[in-house]
Amino acid sequence: MALRGVLRAGEVAIRVMDMKAARQHYGDRMGLHEMMTDDTGRVYYKAWDEHDHHSIVLREADSPGMDYFAFKVFDDATLTTLEQKLEAFGLQVERIEAGVYPKSGRRIQFVLPSGHTMQLYAHKEQVGNTLGLVNPGVVPDEGVIRGFRINRLDHLLLGGGHLDENVRLFTEVFDFDLGEKLVDHESGASLAVFLSCSTKPHDIAFVLQPQQNKFHHVSFLLESAHDVIKAADMIGKYRIPVDVGPNRHGVTRGATIYFFDPSGNRNEVFAEGYVHYPDTPTLVWDTRELGQATFSQDNTPRESFLTVLT
Repeated sequence: MALRGVLRAGEVAIRVMDMKAARQHYGDRMGLHEMMTDDTGRVYYKAWDEHDHHSIVLREADSPGMDYFAFKVFDDATLTTLEQKLEAFGLQVERIEAGVYPKSGRRIQFVLPSGHTMQLYAHKEQVGNTLGLVNPGVVPDEGVIRGFRINRLDHLLLGGGHLDENVRLFTEVFDFDLGEKLVDHESGASLAVFLSCSTKPHDIAFVLQPQQNKFHHVSFLLESAHDVIKAADMIGKYRIPVDVGPNRHGVTRGATIYFFDPSGNRNEVFAEGYVHYPDTPTLVWDTRELGQATFSQDNTPRESFLTVLT
């Protein structure tokens, strides 16, 4: 695929209530690499196989949740084009100068129909993954891969209203595909939508919720379903609260385990799933098969998974 335009989820800013506990969770336990702490106390992390300086930002606050998320775009010209398209769509766009966000070029910021704050940027300092760019080999320096063996930030799931308007924004302005959706069997109303800007089953998803601007989870990619099981072993060892034990989604066909950070924010480690191409038809699930759609190995939906968000 000639992947241009919007590239990937590049940054998620998460609120935590105890930074010491959060650093132990995301750094010592999960194995993300702590890159810096800024003057305001925010802590920045990357996964081992990400070249950009960071992908996760933690801010200590009185309540958990997400401050914003950001997607990286191909280049500065793309950023300018998307700003114009967003304004034509009817959204108010805020310009953020380069350097306001550490290691980052200029950004634009706007609020989605679901109430979430989203940013786009084209440039972030690249620090590499220890393999180098010439004759890089396949194995990084000793100790680089640790904890849950996370390769990179993969996707996020957010909760709010106006799902169909979000779909229109992401497909018409950002050129995403609607890979899958879950609908109410009787009314046909959208309950969850899964959008892809790549060959992944989804890069972002939204689930219908009565409150706007809710955070369901951030997901990290592992190498294989075997690594999901090994991560589950460590989750059990460290008594990390589990929402859903190792399972497989019907939607996306990904192997998964869901767990919570010390502040109650849901995390996922994820592997596999199918390959999506622009000509892949949209797959539709309905509530007659809610169990199979959510967790296909036991066909059992979990109330907490559907209702607990920060």
